[in-house]
Amino acid sequence: MTSPTLHTPQIGIEGIDAITFGAGAEPQEWARIRAFFNDFGLKEVQFTDAQQTFETLNGSRVRVVLPSEPTLPAAMEEGATLREVTWGVRDPATLDRMAEALAGAPGFADLRASSAQVKAHDPHGLSLVFQLSAKQAVEVVGSPTNPYGQVARVDQASPVYERAIPIEIGHVVLFTDRLKEAQAFYESLGFVLSDQYPGRGVFLRCAPEGGHHDLFLLQIPNKGSGLNHVAFTVRDIHEVFGGGLHMSRLGWKTQLGPGRHPISSAYFWYFESPCGGLLEYNADEDYLTPAWTARSMEPGPTAFAEWAIEGGLDGHTRRQPLAEKPSGFLTEKRS
Repeated sequence: MTSPTLHTPQIGIEGIDAITFGAGAEPQEWARIRAFFNDFGLKEVQFTDAQQTFETLNGSRVRVVLPSEPTLPAAMEEGATLREVTWGVRDPATLDRMAEALAGAPGFADLRASSAQVKAHDPHGLSLVFQLSAKQAVEVVGSPTNPYGQVARVDQASPVYERAIPIEIGHVVLFTDRLKEAQAFYESLGFVLSDQYPGRGVFLRCAPEGGHHDLFLLQIPNKGSGLNHVAFTVRDIHEVFGGGLHMSRLGWKTQLGPGRHPISSAYFWYFESPCGGLLEYNADEDYLTPAWTARSMEPGPTAFAEWAIEGGLDGHTRRQPLAEKPSGFLTEKRS
């Protein structure tokens, strides 16, 4: 679902169009990556000996390229990891602004005349591409809720999903060892501060109006640059659960979730990814406008998660792993 328009939208960056991983050096890993993204709910659009490509519902793309391929951008860290983020922009004027802002950055390449792209590296060495957005609007609506005093769902049951089909790439989270420099770099491109952990992390959205964050930069002691996770937006909390249970049934390992982030109000479920870092199902994040005032919060377990389940839920019992499968209604007495 495209984000609601609450004010006159400002021309700028539209969000993430694509991400590229370098992974799959071993044949068994190459096959495992293919299975993972299919099970995660992405549409497979290409599979060769050197590259795999998948799509979300709105056309955002996930590319996986063998680390040995010469065209693959350099890595920020050892092993399988994120190599490139492609940001979609609304119009040629925004692309022109990106070219001007990035002209002095490492790896700068002005490809507007040939492929309507501008490329550069961020302070971590991560390859960035800016292009006219290729994402398509989709008619997808999550289930309405019935908070007290505001009934929105009448004569209609909430859905139960057998699996998730991600709508779009929601955000990327990077480890950084140069937080101030990285924040200044992205803010120079038009990213806006939503909230922060002072000296530890900044949540940035790519436009003054939109979802809580498109990029989170996290600095922790003795950790260099690298990938933490990539989040994929699904319809609602029910699809977070449906997708997570489906992945669990198929044997994919939960890192944490389901749970809820207080700082963005979003529900989450994180899985270990064969491409490095984590992949997240994400739903119901805050929507911000220029009227929002960025908050400073102390980092800690309760700031990260209001609640969360370590190790996930078992897809068969629908309980925590190793729990006994229920044989009757929970209200039934047991001897």
